[in-house]
Amino acid sequence: MEYKMQEGGFYTDLGFGKLEVSGNEEYGFRPFQLLVSSVAVCSGGVLRKVLEKMRIEFDDIHIKADVTRNEAEANRVESISLHFTIRGTDLDESKIEKAMKLTRKNCSMVQSVQDSIKIEETFELVG
Repeated sequence: MEYKMQEGGFYTDLGFGKLEVSGNEEYGFRPFQLLVSSVAVCSGGVLRKVLEKMRIEFDDIHIKADVTRNEAEANRVESISLHFTIRGTDLDESKIEKAMKLTRKNCSMVQSVQDSIKIEETFELVG
């Protein structure tokens, strides 16, 4: 990837379109938002594939991400809490727990940051 400077930040052209990144929300996505989004959406995508491979039928997955940052240390991301709401009928909690463990193990973004950022995953089932 290649990034070019513009007023207030940088941008790159990717296959899906232009990505604008800036420390100021008026000019683009903030870097920490992209980091959290990468972890959340990678986890969600892997969970979706795992559930499909396990032949677990579900209707929807909603992810709520909460981030804790440390202002004293360059506002670094200290932890990311991901809460998955999985909607479907006849969902088995023990099978979903197994799927969550496989998701953590196979999400490249979680594996990339887990030694420096605390990642917590929880879930609830909605029928």
